[in-house]
Amino acid sequence: MTVSTFFPPEDDQPGDDLPGPAPRRRNRGLTIALVALAVIVVGALASAAIYVGSIDRTVTSNVQVGEDLPPEVPEDEDEAPRPPKGATEAVNYVIMGSDARPDDSAGRSDVLMVAHLAADRQSAALISFPRDMWVDVPGHGKNKINAAYSLGGPQLTVRTLEGLLGTRMDHTAQIDFEGFVQVTKDLGGVTVDNPHYSKTGDWEFSVGEITLEGDQALAYVRERKQLPRGDLDRAERQRLVAQAILRQALSPEVIANPLKFNRVVGSVAKQVTVDRGLTGSEMRKTALSVRFRPDDIASLQAPISGFGTSSDGQSIDVVDEDKLDELAEALRDDDLQSFLDRYPRG
Repeated sequence: MTVSTFFPPEDDQPGDDLPGPAPRRRNRGLTIALVALAVIVVGALASAAIYVGSIDRTVTSNVQVGEDLPPEVPEDEDEAPRPPKGATEAVNYVIMGSDARPDDSAGRSDVLMVAHLAADRQSAALISFPRDMWVDVPGHGKNKINAAYSLGGPQLTVRTLEGLLGTRMDHTAQIDFEGFVQVTKDLGGVTVDNPHYSKTGDWEFSVGEITLEGDQALAYVRERKQLPRGDLDRAERQRLVAQAILRQALSPEVIANPLKFNRVVGSVAKQVTVDRGLTGSEMRKTALSVRFRPDDIASLQAPISGFGTSSDGQSIDVVDEDKLDELAEALRDDDLQSFLDRYPRG
């Protein structure tokens, strides 16, 4: 394996040689995974505050239930056991947005994040895992992290992350495409502080505060070739939009309007499929314990040391093993702030 400069040229971004669907289809499920946190946190927060019955019914009646988490005891004796649950009450949610279509194969996870909810419920963090991170995928050797979804769905994705971090993943949320467009429309747009200029079609995204809605928002979070760090900056945009959705959904003007808030939560919930363990009562229990605001959600990326080429010629993101070990320890100890103090962007 060879390692190249940290910033690849714009016409050779990591992942451009990835086999599979054409780029338009690869982007289909892009960034919708971000709104999973809105089901876990936004709907939960408001239900705890004022709309207990209504929001609870909206979430539980619209969220779909999917696969179980991996079994505690591996079915294959060659598989490594799942890491034990930590001593704290912190919770880790795996958020996935895939590029699969209903009549297609399983696809790959075009968005992969871990949402970490601190044990004291006073803070949370969104951690992006770049799709081209070169990692061990259990049973399949070295591969890009997004291949885990196509090879074994949510369960293999969870096992891959747990092996990478040595940390228990507690729940999963898979997100479909159309909800992202609808939720930004229902909110009347969301505002982000955009770090890098780009232009897509008729939409121009200036540096500084901009408001995004519908197809414009999708164009914003899909862009990568015009950004200095390519896919890494695109992942940062995804996290910015996730935080903006949470911030706007919990704004006084939205929370004070029960019909609007219920519509927003309903549009989000319809796009989400959670594991069987993330029941209505579990969400409600989490809701009643949360003590943070959207601005208390940290945003970071799993650390890489640069870009490289695998032995079979794929463009890959090379894991920064030392920093990843520190991140894994911080997750296990529920002490992400110490990691953020050292590495604000991951």
